[in-house]
Amino acid sequence: MKGDRLEKLNKEMRKAFSEFIERESNKQSLVTVTRCDTSPDLANVIVYVSVFPTDAEDKVISFLNRRRIDARTYMKKRVVSRRIPRVEFMIDLGEKNRQPIDQLLREK
Repeated sequence: MKGDRLEKLNKEMRKAFSEFIERESNKQSLVTVTRCDTSPDLANVIVYVSVFPTDAEDKVISFLNRRRIDARTYMKKRVVSRRIPRVEFMIDLGEKNRQPIDQLLREK
């Protein structure tokens, strides 16, 4: 799939997964979908999330991975695509590593 179309699809999926998490979460943690990476053959999508407070990351990821079939079904109803990818949720380590750097820069 071409780059622009894949970017659009990732953007639509990010929005759909954000809505799903907002609807299904217990609101004890702030969960933000930072990005979606879809494979070029549309077989897999990795949904990267950031979680606040960070000590709840394991609970949130285990919850999301238990509900990934429901998330895929939710996405299927909202995103138009030839193929609906297999879903996997992961913590966005790039975002997690960026936060302490921003904090250090603010202190200077």
